[in-house]
Amino acid sequence: MNKSPFTELINIPKIEDRRGNLSVIENDIIPFEIKRVYYLYDVPSGAERGGHAHKEQLEFLIALSGSFDVILNDGNEQKKITLNRPNVGLLISTGIWRELQNFSSGSVCLVLASAVFEEEDYIRDFNEFVSFKNGIS
Repeated sequence: MNKSPFTELINIPKIEDRRGNLSVIENDIIPFEIKRVYYLYDVPSGAERGGHAHKEQLEFLIALSGSFDVILNDGNEQKKITLNRPNVGLLISTGIWRELQNFSSGSVCLVLASAVFEEEDYIRDFNEFVSFKNGIS
């Protein structure tokens, strides 16, 4: 496990078998009840996803196939994490700006979220995000 103020890399149990590996995410792996699951795929070369932060929602990202970079910003510091293994996920806490980029060909990003979609929970403007982090309304 790798912790930072932004995130936590969490190893997902892997059951190895000569016929292929199996990984399972159960309630004890991530610290929230899963309310929504979605995935990104067929992302064109050079395209970016994300570009937002959440006020309340937690997310757990996994590179099921291929690789991509997750650029994280807490309002003061920026960090890049490359996801490229299907048995390691990235837990992103609330109030963290995220951008996904450098998708390899055929990559698939699985996202497990702690809440259903609510537009009010999203901060989609970086300057608004910085104001939110500094407690400015």
